[in-house]
Parts: sequence; C-alpha cells; structure tokens
Amino acid sequence: MTTGLRFAEQAVAASVADAPGSLKGLRAAGAEAFKTLGFPTTRNEDWHYTNVSAIATAQYTPAADVAPVSLDAAALEPYTFGGTWPLVVFVNGRFNAELSRLDALPAGITVRSLADASVDDADALGAVLGTAATADRDGFTALNAAFAGEGTYIRVAKEMVIDTPIHLLHVTDARGEGLMSHPRHVLVAERHAKAMVVESHIGLANVPYFTNAVVEAFVEDGATLQLIRVQREARTAHHVGTVEARQGRDSHFVTFTFQTGAALSRSNVYTVLDGEGCGCTINGLYMLDGEQHGDHQTRVEHVKENCFSREAYKGLIDDSAHGVFNGKVYVHPEAQKTDGKQTNHTLLLSEKAQIDTKPQLEIFADDVKCTHGATVGRIDETALFYLKSRGVGKVLARQLLMYAFAADVLETIEHPVIVDALEKLTVERFTGSANH
Repeated sequence: MTTGLRFAEQAVAASVADAPGSLKGLRAAGAEAFKTLGFPTTRNEDWHYTNVSAIATAQYTPAADVAPVSLDAAALEPYTFGGTWPLVVFVNGRFNAELSRLDALPAGITVRSLADASVDDADALGAVLGTAATADRDGFTALNAAFAGEGTYIRVAKEMVIDTPIHLLHVTDARGEGLMSHPRHVLVAERHAKAMVVESHIGLANVPYFTNAVVEAFVEDGATLQLIRVQREARTAHHVGTVEARQGRDSHFVTFTFQTGAALSRSNVYTVLDGEGCGCTINGLYMLDGEQHGDHQTRVEHVKENCFSREAYKGLIDDSAHGVFNGKVYVHPEAQKTDGKQTNHTLLLSEKAQIDTKPQLEIFADDVKCTHGATVGRIDETALFYLKSRGVGKVLARQLLMYAFAADVLETIEHPVIVDALEKLTVERFTGSANH
C-alpha cells in the first residue's frame, strides 16, 4: 500500500464519486484543493511551530469505509455532562442515530445529520456549506471538504431561544484504531436567535487515529451563538479542529476551547466581524504534559465599524510538552472604532516545557482601541511560600495555584453545568486522577 500524501490523494479521489446531494460540489472542490495544497509544512508561517509529518506520513482508513459500530449507552454517561440535552453521537467517525437524542427538539430548531440534510434540505444547506470554511483554506480544510459527509446541520430559526445546549459528541474506542474521520458541522443562528452548541471529542482507548473536524458558524443579525469545544482525545491520537464563523450586524459569537488530549493537536478559530456593532469572545484553556504538542491559532477580522473582540487563552504545560499560541487581530480600513483585546498567559511547570506565543495586531484604521500581550512564567514562589507557611503541603499548594490560574478563564463560560464539569476535569488533571 502507498503511504503519506499519495495515499491521501488516492483516498480523496475515491470519496468524491459517491457524494450525496449538495455535498458533491464541496467534495470535488476539496479534492481539487488538496491536490494543490497538500499537507502544510513548517515553511508555512501559520504552521511554523507545528510539524504535521506524523499525520502526513501515516496511513489511515477513512471512517466511511468501515461499517458503523455502536456502544453501550452507559459508556457515554461520563461525557454527557449529566444533562438530558439534545445529543448527536458519532462513534468512530460515524453518526449513530440509536445513541442520539433528537426527539424532543422545540419547534424552530433543526438538527439533522449532514448526509440527510444534503438531500432533504439541499437548498438551505447548499447556500452556506463551504462558504465560511472554504475548501482552499489549507490542506486540512481541503481534506475535510473532500470527505464531507459525517456531521450535523443545525439551524435555529429567527427569534428562537434554546435554553439547553445541543451536544455533538464524538467518541472513538479501540475499534477506531487507524481510522481518520472528517466531521463537518454547519451551525446557523438566524436573526435574533440564541443558542449554545457543545462539541466534544473523546478517546476511550489508547489507539492511533486522526480526527480532522470543521465547524462553519453563521451568526446572523442580532443573534448570539456560543460554541464550547472539548478536546479529550486519546494520547495516541492526532486532532485538527477548525472553526470558521461569519457574523452579521449586532451579533455575538462566543467560543471556548478546552484542550487536554491528543499527542498532536491543532485548534483554529477564525471569525469575520462583517456587520456593524457585532462582537466576538474567543477564550481557551490548554493543559499539556508528557510529550504532547498543542497548537492554537486564532484570527479575528474586523471588517465593519463599532465592533469588539475579546480573546483570552491560558495554558499549563508540564514535562516535555510544547504549546503554541498564534493569534491575530486584523482591522480593515473601514473598521473604525474597533475595540479589540487579546491575551495569552502560560505557566511552564517544568524545565523542559515549552511555549511559542505570538499575539499580533494588524491595523489599517486610525480610530481604534486595541491591545495585545502575552506572559510566560512559572508558579509564583511567593504565593507558594505563603500557602506552605499556613500549613498547606507543597503538592497541594501547587495544585491550588494551578487551579486558581485556570479557573478564571473557565468561569467565562455562561453555562454552570459545563463550568462545573470542566473545573472538575481541571482538578483531576492536576491531581493525576485523569488519564487525559
């Protein structure tokens, strides 16, 4: 069998022929783009600190080529936040209707598998599919487009408010060894709608596999859309996740990325503020140890005037792990009265831990208020000494300081159940009682 890039190109070509409905054009565009782009290399400025050769040289089987499997529903309970929310489940890259809960959706909320929507809602889906995350964005987005089929189409009708999150749960177990999956989720919040989506990626077994996920989000005038991404893949997995958002007038897009899993991971969050008075809040927490490599890239593009952006990422890196943060705020000449703030703060917990951080501003308007900054440091020895002097043991004192460092960014999430769950995972990470 062939390996690496040639193998990927052959798999891509095979995927286009049987594309259903409105996915055919996206797959064809992805296949063509991947031929040109291939996998990114460290010569590409956006990938300078992340070498993806482990992905590019591997030989994965497309999840669509393997028969669907199921799980005992009880196996999912630790990962569903204990809620009875609408739930869309994917097992080893394939949609599982039996494990999903979609029968109690209120009127005005559409949640369908991407494959079904590409046929039954072909016009509505086709109008937006591939327009935010275009096939030629980069090699991974092209690869996702070429294999598009598994995923979800969510549409929240105008002026609808859904109080409970919609949970997209991706689970990979031992039977997913050697598989690659390319889920694509399309989220549309119509005018003055409000919704929250949680996208989780969970690894149940330490086997190698590759997840390449794309989310396209469309936040129309006056709408609010929150997207919480939880990446807890197996330590032997590779994960690339891309979010592309397009925003209308007076809209608000809120996203939070929680990353603790995978041997090699990359999270991209891009949004275009294309309506006057809109704004975005982009936050994240990454915790890495062992030999993990975790990369975060963001780009906030201010196109219209009177818009705001808030961005805060925090990281805790231990052992020989390597973190990357590369964030850019780009302000167009027409985007006067832009208000943007971007920060990245990282704690290095060992001598071998590394972080490459590059917050950036690129401004072509003169009436703006923009700031950016980054800090890299170690545990505050003064605070550590204070706790120890009050009778707190050294290990517990370190854990308390690490938790305090992480907690404030977690508390920016508006849903208390999700905050509690992620805070618990954070504590488990520090005490060594969680695997990933």
